[in-house]
Amino acid sequence: MIYLDSNATTQIHPVVLEAMLPFFTDHCHNPSSGYRAGKYVKQAMETAREEVAALIGADPGEIVFTGCGTESNNMALKSLARVVGRKESRVVTSVIEHSAVLRPCEAMEAVGFEVARCGVDELGRMRMDEFAELVDEARPGFASVMWTNNETGVVQPMGEACAVVKDAGWGFHTDAIQAVGKVPLDVREVPVDFLSISGHKFHAPKGVGALYVREGVRFEPMMRGGGQEGGRRSGTENVASIVGLGKAAAMMREGLEKDGHVEMRRLRDHFEDRLVEEIQGVLLNGSREHRAGNIVHASFESCEAAGLLILLDEAGVQCSAGSACMTGKQQPSHVQKAMGFSDDRAKSSLRISLSILTTREEVDQAVEAVKKAVAKLRSVQGGGVGPVVIYGS
Repeated sequence: MIYLDSNATTQIHPVVLEAMLPFFTDHCHNPSSGYRAGKYVKQAMETAREEVAALIGADPGEIVFTGCGTESNNMALKSLARVVGRKESRVVTSVIEHSAVLRPCEAMEAVGFEVARCGVDELGRMRMDEFAELVDEARPGFASVMWTNNETGVVQPMGEACAVVKDAGWGFHTDAIQAVGKVPLDVREVPVDFLSISGHKFHAPKGVGALYVREGVRFEPMMRGGGQEGGRRSGTENVASIVGLGKAAAMMREGLEKDGHVEMRRLRDHFEDRLVEEIQGVLLNGSREHRAGNIVHASFESCEAAGLLILLDEAGVQCSAGSACMTGKQQPSHVQKAMGFSDDRAKSSLRISLSILTTREEVDQAVEAVKKAVAKLRSVQGGGVGPVVIYGS
């Protein structure tokens, strides 16, 4: 089986799993316990906090462990909403956000917040002139913009966006779930107030994430109770997974600092080159310049993506046509529609996402499988593109 759906989730790295295992057995203690064994577990968790902080250029005390990226997004947005209040305020986001930002914004809108959504250009980059107009310094408000898009891998102009928001005196959150560990980012250089992280997007387990909360920024907790995480997120911590998150963060930071995960980027470029050279009617989607190093997003003329996914699955290749969170929904991707794609182009797109564990042999085998699937589907489909199910963020 060739796994090429790493934006949906990554495999737990063997080094990460090894680090986690003792905390299921010998070191199973509650980190809030006062005896030595509990303090050992607490120290392991604090070491993980330091590793996560180092990955994004933060101080360890600015990292709050959560259960997932969706929770991190909701914690930040709901805190900002409570601090700003709905009277005369405006929330600004983009049209291509993940549902973990879009849905909370819709909920705010339903109770009286004004929510403005900035468009993107044909390359999937936010229109900064429009964004600057939406951020109104005469009103209270906050903004939330994803760092890297989960479908296309396009990196947004975060430095520019952050400068606009800060100049207005607003709070700023970024969903960096598909960026952390894959592209260089530093909260000292781009001074966002909140940044969301999800462990299973970079070889840590599912069920653990983090929220960066800039020191000095007012924060209203979403979960109250025993006061864990400095009172910012009560509930006994998922220690084994937090240890895994820290180990994965250290591993990804090492790769970024060494060569920017150059081998993964080479494999992505090799994959794209072969698709374009060996299959007619292939369009590569999104910015070529501003993107994460692990994403191939391509449209295949006269091919239904749902059909391609079935044929590829049968051939032992696992990839997707959009966000994992959209599985089963009979509609074109909102991200691709925002980029101006026709329904046919949007419905014929595949997202192929690599990881640091992907090999060249797997890439070459996958290209051959795609070639066969495209040829077979075109031979039976004629020229039309029918309804598509968006699969596996």
